[in-house]
Amino acid sequence: MSRAVFEVPGYRALLAGPDDIPGLQRFVEANPEYHEIVCGGPPGAGHGRELLEFVPPPDYPYRAKVFLRYVDAAGENVGVTDMIENLFSEGIWHIGLFHVATRLQGQGVAQSLYAALEDWARRGGAEWLRLGVVVGNTRAERFWEKVGYTDVSKRDGVEMGKRVNRLRVMAKPLTGRGWPDYYNLVERDRA
Repeated sequence: MSRAVFEVPGYRALLAGPDDIPGLQRFVEANPEYHEIVCGGPPGAGHGRELLEFVPPPDYPYRAKVFLRYVDAAGENVGVTDMIENLFSEGIWHIGLFHVATRLQGQGVAQSLYAALEDWARRGGAEWLRLGVVVGNTRAERFWEKVGYTDVSKRDGVEMGKRVNRLRVMAKPLTGRGWPDYYNLVERDRA
């Protein structure tokens, strides 16, 4: 059994690797709503592999990609997170994906997993967490606002599957540093 990266009551976060691709594929197929909202259709047959293997473009500096899968007490996948460490600058960690099983939404599971993820990132050196949320993905927009994220910029024309989306780029400070520091580190997010 894999050692947990972190745990919350009833759930563990595990590092995902190539052996986990079939389980990741089962998870996305069983929970297609996110993909339908942001990409305009259900996930394809190779989506589990794509999630695990995705890396930022070559001109985006970063230290590492971490892909976590969340499992329940029975070992079933109930969520995933794609995290990029030190994207653009030291201390900026980017959440590329945070997806919890539909059946668990509205029960506090996502908040509990997110709080543990944030704490883990802070202990790992993250000074800021950053993400992009698709405008119109109302549940996700409300979630990120509720856990303390602030809009830092907008991105138009972001192709995702069959859709072209507008993203709210959001960030959250994890230390006492101010917004001018953030914008000095991530020039692309300047208004």
